[in-house]
Amino acid sequence: MSNFVFVLDAKKRPLNPIHPGLARKLLNNGKAAVFRRYPFIIILKVEVTLPQEPITLKIDPGSRITGIALVQGENVIFGAEITHRGQTIKASLESRRSLRRGRRNRHTRYRRARFLNRTRPKGWLAPSLQHRVETTLTWVTKLIKLAPITSIAQELVRFDLQQLENPEISGTEYQQGVLHGYEIREYLLNKWDRKCAYCGVTDTALQVEHIHPKAKGGSNRISNLCLACEKCNIKKGSQDIEQFLSKKHEILKRILSQAKRPLKDAAAVNSTRWALFNRLRRTGFPVSTGSGGLTKFNRTRLNLAKTHWLDAACVGSIVSLKVLTNKPLLIKATGHGTRQMCRTDKFGFPSRYVPRFKFVKGFQTGDIVKAVVTSGKKIGTYVGRVAVRTSGSFNISASELVSGISYKYCSIIHRKDGYSYAA
Repeated sequence: MSNFVFVLDAKKRPLNPIHPGLARKLLNNGKAAVFRRYPFIIILKVEVTLPQEPITLKIDPGSRITGIALVQGENVIFGAEITHRGQTIKASLESRRSLRRGRRNRHTRYRRARFLNRTRPKGWLAPSLQHRVETTLTWVTKLIKLAPITSIAQELVRFDLQQLENPEISGTEYQQGVLHGYEIREYLLNKWDRKCAYCGVTDTALQVEHIHPKAKGGSNRISNLCLACEKCNIKKGSQDIEQFLSKKHEILKRILSQAKRPLKDAAAVNSTRWALFNRLRRTGFPVSTGSGGLTKFNRTRLNLAKTHWLDAACVGSIVSLKVLTNKPLLIKATGHGTRQMCRTDKFGFPSRYVPRFKFVKGFQTGDIVKAVVTSGKKIGTYVGRVAVRTSGSFNISASELVSGISYKYCSIIHRKDGYSYAA
């Protein structure tokens, strides 16, 4: 079933989201109109003053994908996954830096050093990291305007609620608590891509394995742990990894390298978690937190699938959940284009002209359109993001790229807002 539908009254005040079937009846009876397509919102033609049920907005921040869920009581009524563009921003900045350096070296014999007279404000984040915070805040602000949200819950990766509730907990009592092993195991699952380090098998039960066997002095440090399927774990036994992989030098080299490699994605999340937490508190809503281990504990206990939006629904202390939707809204950050006056080739030299005016026949690149082609070789209906051309012959990115669609067949269903959407 799809997400519940957001509802606004005649004064654009948020009401409780409703079942898609009820929204369809309201639209068919003329009691409501479509306000926006992504996310789907309807607006009533009357004013509503009834009290609304409180909703909790839950967030599972990620390096590449952030999960969002709306929970009303014990019901999960809306889910979304935001795909960030941090790597694209990083690549663009690196490209700009190389082009600038090349230009300065060509045109200036000596450039005075300026790296000592530049300061960064406290709490500064790299643009690719700041983007993750700002994108998440953008959608939090949008959802607050669309639903009667009364509280926010965020996963703070390194928090362990068991120790927060009892600061004096230690020793065996802490090690054998309800979250025993969940924090470490979740870290290893991310580090080793949820597959066996030795054979690469996925979608099977994985066991925590000591790279340097404990029987021969190996420690329990995280750098000495990996994940292995039961077959490989039994086969390796107490052998040294060099002996076990004596005929598989490439796998041995990869495992030893990966064991010492820090988690890049985890580092990105840890760099932004407090910035996001502090920005969420400024919204004025009460903000609660939960650890990654507690999230996984809740998800495993409730027997839910491993997805970002369901992880978000499991953030914090919960007793039970009833998932009323199984199709989250997939949101991908695409940006608002570039201010370049001309496009360059891979060497940085101008290669083609960029039109000054971004609108062509009322369309601009990034609009989501519906094209109903009635003649020619491309008869059919296409829905997707459009890339405009001055000639009026557009490209539409649907399930695949369709080129050469005339603007005459296109109609806008969602104006460009820096994101692409899929159900």
